[in-house]
Amino acid sequence: MGAYLLRRLIMTFVVIMLVMVFLGSLVHLIPGDPVKLMLGPRATPALIEQVRSQMELDKPVPVQVGGFMLNAFQGDLGIDFVSKKPVMSLILQALPPTLTLAVASLVLAALLGIPLGVFSAVRQNSPLDRITGVISVAMITIPPYVAGLLLLVIFAVRLRLLPSIGSGDLADPTDYLLHLILPVVALAITWVGYIARLVRSSMLEVLNADYIRTARAYGIRESRVAYKYALRNAIIPTIAVLGVAFGSLIGVAIFVEVIFARAGLGMLIFDAILTRNYPLVRGGVLVIAILVVLANLIADLMYQVADPRIRVRSGKGT
Repeated sequence: MGAYLLRRLIMTFVVIMLVMVFLGSLVHLIPGDPVKLMLGPRATPALIEQVRSQMELDKPVPVQVGGFMLNAFQGDLGIDFVSKKPVMSLILQALPPTLTLAVASLVLAALLGIPLGVFSAVRQNSPLDRITGVISVAMITIPPYVAGLLLLVIFAVRLRLLPSIGSGDLADPTDYLLHLILPVVALAITWVGYIARLVRSSMLEVLNADYIRTARAYGIRESRVAYKYALRNAIIPTIAVLGVAFGSLIGVAIFVEVIFARAGLGMLIFDAILTRNYPLVRGGVLVIAILVVLANLIADLMYQVADPRIRVRSGKGT
């Protein structure tokens, strides 16, 4: 386990380093002069040179990338050219709403997807199983931003049951929760279907095991067999998927936050893109990438701990 953990940590570090190299070079991958694009056509040559110096674009590219990486490891992601505040402080302010949205969506996906998968498995090949299968596949194929727009039109515009935009007032829990419902559902809907199909597949495999047949032979109720004995082992593959889902939800939350005009890291990056605020875009994307990588690492380690049948050997895990 120790060797496996070391390898995974090294791989995580390498991935983060590569992301940093890419983001450090990002400003040079965009066509045109980034400083002129950011300041506009009316900027004076003196201002252009001043901003270019502040962004260290007057230095060789390797020096720029190395400086960005060194500063990033020290927690310095640069200065926001609009507010003149440190990029890290702006990201730390915007991150909690995004994490709240991602965690709430993950919880909802698990609460709906796991029972749906179990229900489908214990009624294999029945009409209800086919219906839930169609619903699950339909959920998987709907992108979160499409689901967000549909939910917005139906429940906010047509039915006027829920608020359309904004994050709500945190001091008023009811208002905050009402503003959270549509974004959470839009973000979770894809993973509800995915988790349901995964749990169904795992449950079908476990339900054919010998100890399940023995439990049935003792006359234990089918619901108890399914939820107490079968689900305990069938849920193990879902643990790793939940970690991957959390990382994916953080990344996709950007689109949902923009659709519902919610304050968060997604809106921060979106506004920075519109104003060509490269330091803020670069810092925000880096934080999201690190969170995604760490979520996958934690999920991988949890899977190793949860399933005692897995043995980690030198050179590969089984």
